[in-house]
Amino acid sequence: MENGQTGWMAWAIAICIDLTCVMAARERQRDKRTGRTATGRVSWPVVVMTGGITLSLAANLHQAYPTVWGWLTAATPAVAFLIAVSMLERRASGTAAPAPGPSTALVAYAQRLADDHRAKHGEAISPTTLQARLGVSAQLATDLFRTLKGTR
Repeated sequence: MENGQTGWMAWAIAICIDLTCVMAARERQRDKRTGRTATGRVSWPVVVMTGGITLSLAANLHQAYPTVWGWLTAATPAVAFLIAVSMLERRASGTAAPAPGPSTALVAYAQRLADDHRAKHGEAISPTTLQARLGVSAQLATDLFRTLKGTR
């Protein structure tokens, strides 16, 4: 409110930042579940979550009394939020922890489609054709294609 936003808009900005951090945490879990995490690189969800928590912490510290106790008190909501998000991530990672990659049933079905395609056309199925036949995302079709290529 001290920086120009008043009423419900001030609350909406704070809530948007917090919800963006929660969404980023869920995306991190999704990336882990689908094997999308890149080694050696910081992912976009990590950047978003770090930025949101830093912004929240900075706003709280800006409003704090200039004492150690004031800073600790002001930092508490952002730190508590970070702890809550990490607990949500921990809980999400503990449930249904499938191995990254497509399910065996989907791989088997894709293999049948690939075999039928080879029999009809005399060539290997492409990821694009596999995507169209299965009605899946391009990423999943590419993953399936690589899996099928590795089983030959």
